[in-house]
Amino acid sequence: MCRIGALKSKRYMHPSVALRLMRSQQKGHDNSGFAFVMQDLGGVFEHYKDFPILSMACTDEGMHIAEKILHDIGFIRVMQWAPDMKIEEAYKLNIEPMPNYVFEVFNYPKTYKYATKEEKEDLLLNTRLKLRKALSESDEGYVYSFWPDTLMLKEIGDPKDIGTYFGLWDENKDFTAKIITAQCRQNTNYDIVRYAAHPFFLQGYCALVNGENTFYEKNKLFQRKLHKGYIGFESDSQCFLYTLHYVNKILKWPLKYFKHVITPLPYDEMEKREDAKVLSRIKSSLAHLEINGPNTVIAVTPDGTMFTTCDSKKLRPIVIGSTDDTVVVTSEVTGINEVLPQRDITYDIYPNEREMVVINNDLKVERWQQ
Repeated sequence: MCRIGALKSKRYMHPSVALRLMRSQQKGHDNSGFAFVMQDLGGVFEHYKDFPILSMACTDEGMHIAEKILHDIGFIRVMQWAPDMKIEEAYKLNIEPMPNYVFEVFNYPKTYKYATKEEKEDLLLNTRLKLRKALSESDEGYVYSFWPDTLMLKEIGDPKDIGTYFGLWDENKDFTAKIITAQCRQNTNYDIVRYAAHPFFLQGYCALVNGENTFYEKNKLFQRKLHKGYIGFESDSQCFLYTLHYVNKILKWPLKYFKHVITPLPYDEMEKREDAKVLSRIKSSLAHLEINGPNTVIAVTPDGTMFTTCDSKKLRPIVIGSTDDTVVVTSEVTGINEVLPQRDITYDIYPNEREMVVINNDLKVERWQQ
């Protein structure tokens, strides 16, 4: 069973907070990896909010391949940053590092000076897919994200050692964010590859899951036809991200309908509601996006909204704790006790199977009943 966690704050946080959050839940994961997504960045990235950031792990040759592709498209690098890696200590650590970790800020090609938001988003997606394809074909690296105000890292090994290797236990003001999602487990249902590690990210949408999706094959076969960005499927949990993206961005439906798509109400319950016709059409038209099995999802949308929801039987744990300036969503209350010991525990929320708990950018926590 996985353990997942997310932090959203009014102040900038260092990823050491996410490491401490997940370390306290160590008995619930297998020490096979650690991955995180940082959004709404501070530190050295704070002044580049509108510029795309490339997050990549690669060989030296992979670096050359990526640089040529980006140069040919017309991207201009404006800033690069690297963590303080303990390369000389790697042999003592349970970690399988890549030769290079790339976190670079780029300016758009000059031809996109007057491009629309949608045109820029499409360019970034196409570029990431091109980079991923080129590096995968030559087995020279992994491209995790190419998106503004977003940084990703996925690594194989013991989370404690991964934190040590990248200097993530040493809190500093250079590397911070207001939204951090993290998981301490590599993919163990299929082959262990970096792409399979949660969280998953696409065009500003981020999702991570604790559990299984037994409708994986049905979801996958349907989603492959829906959008060029729905690729990989190294994990059954990627289907949650693609469904969220499809419902909210492509169909432009309100966020509340995501719950009705993945765990629709039984028909006899629908018939008693005023919106019965809408819910019935959703269930019949998007039946192939319904999920099954024990799972809990935490997700973030491009506007910074964070939410969590569960399967229809509530077979995986999740809890939300908060203070005036920080909200934490995670699998076990021990994680919240670790990072928010000062909170009022009477306000902790344990969601039920028929709701979404949503945290907006003012940190207001709402419980949306299905």
